[in-house]
Amino acid sequence: MNLSYYFKGILMSVLLLGFVSACGDDNPASTEVNSPDVTVFNITENISSDTTWETGNTYILGGRITVLAGATLTIEPGVVVKGETGSGSNATALLVARGGTLNANGQTNLPIVLTSISDDITPEQLAGGDLASPNLGPNISGLWGGLIVLGNAPISATNESGDVTETQIEGIPTSDSNGLYGGNDPGDSSGSIRYISIRHGGANIGEGNEINGLTLGGVGSGTTIQNVEIVANQDDGIELFGGTVNVTNVLVWNAGDDAIDTDQAFSGTIDNILIVGPKGSAFELDGPEGNFTSTGHTIQNATTYLQGNGSELMIDVDANTDVFMNNLLFTGLDEGGGISSDYIDYANNPNGYAITDIEVILPPGTSIGTFFPTELASEVTSVANLGSATVGANVNAFIWTWARQDNPQGSIGLE
Repeated sequence: MNLSYYFKGILMSVLLLGFVSACGDDNPASTEVNSPDVTVFNITENISSDTTWETGNTYILGGRITVLAGATLTIEPGVVVKGETGSGSNATALLVARGGTLNANGQTNLPIVLTSISDDITPEQLAGGDLASPNLGPNISGLWGGLIVLGNAPISATNESGDVTETQIEGIPTSDSNGLYGGNDPGDSSGSIRYISIRHGGANIGEGNEINGLTLGGVGSGTTIQNVEIVANQDDGIELFGGTVNVTNVLVWNAGDDAIDTDQAFSGTIDNILIVGPKGSAFELDGPEGNFTSTGHTIQNATTYLQGNGSELMIDVDANTDVFMNNLLFTGLDEGGGISSDYIDYANNPNGYAITDIEVILPPGTSIGTFFPTELASEVTSVANLGSATVGANVNAFIWTWARQDNPQGSIGLE
């Protein structure tokens, strides 16, 4: 199988004409625009009371829209949410503040899409089973912000005064107190997110500072996050700052930086992960930043296809990283991409954190030692192809995604 041939399919844009559709809403802070075929709600103020965005509608975020504490935003299956163009303090995003609730529950045959105003995708298109953008390729990023969810679960952070139990999330100006996250409630709930595709985000808010596709800050274990696709985000796909939430079935495609990033003593589990073509590392995993420590976090059952996007590393850890990793499959490797040089310091940590059960499809002329340090080699097995692999993601979980339809495909088993 020619892996680089299949990977080129990731970079192909779909060039079709489309039309914009939108929504109905019981939130008074919106403006409805109607035509015979189109209903659009322009959302211009924060969500301060229980609100439902209904199936078949499109909602345009006119700026940074926050679900305030005490309010619940329900997004029904098949809704399309589009962020206006903006950067810096004007970057658009959907922000769930501490004490706010987001219930965004799509379905396998009718997901929810969060994307840019430049995207011509419509609810009618989703209802017809076509998940691809009509006009934006899966490598177009930075057109709006992203989804940010904040909670009251513990974090490990510091500032100039020392240890803190709460801090401001990256991507939100410090002038907005709704950007605070962290607390003392491990079981905190911010709602539920299922079958949601977040696309073309990562707007720049300052030099070298972009918004992640999905940012989770101090999110508690009472929150449900399952079946999430991140496509073409300019920064990380998903970044978790502390918290205890578990995340299941994650697909990150064409991240402009790292695919999965963990920080500040995150202590949940990320299970069943498919990563395609990150420009940064597949996994950048950091530990506590303050005195608070947790029992560590777990990342398991992951398939990563690296080739073609200039990926940096398979796994980036340091001496402070508090992660258990297992059942990992890597393919599409480029020489130079491997495990961070701090692996030995990580492996010598006193808490038993470890990376185990790795399989790799090696490029011709390379060996396990080309990519993995000697100290990790006993955990690595070379396999001939995907059909020979015994670890990695269950890719059948991603049949509902744009990636599955666009098919970055034979190379990662999505066909």
